[in-house]
Amino acid sequence: QVHLVESGGGLVQAGGSLRLSCAASGRTFSRYAMGWFRQAPKKEREFVAAIRWSGGSTYYADSVKGRFTISRDNAKNTVYLQMNSLLPEDTAVYYCAARTEPIVQVTRSERYDYWGQGTQVTVSS
Repeated sequence: QVHLVESGGGLVQAGGSLRLSCAASGRTFSRYAMGWFRQAPKKEREFVAAIRWSGGSTYYADSVKGRFTISRDNAKNTVYLQMNSLLPEDTAVYYCAARTEPIVQVTRSERYDYWGQGTQVTVSS
């Protein structure tokens, strides 16, 4: 059974940085794609970034391109989301997700198979 645990959320001022982590267990993830999504109050869950576990190719939403970086540490089975130049509109619960096909250009949440519990990110103005 796949288990995803996010950490690293918190409160930060606009312009600041945070790094989210997603510890993955329960499978060999070499044939998976890993993604980050976020959901703000009263809004739909939206795609943020994805990475192919094997090879490391990445894909980003336009809204975070150039500010956020997704990466993975194979030895630790952990995926990261480095968030720089944060804006108040980045405030949301951030979720880690995994899908069993290693294609990163997939932005619809229903195409992902496993989800973490989420971590809150709040950016103050």
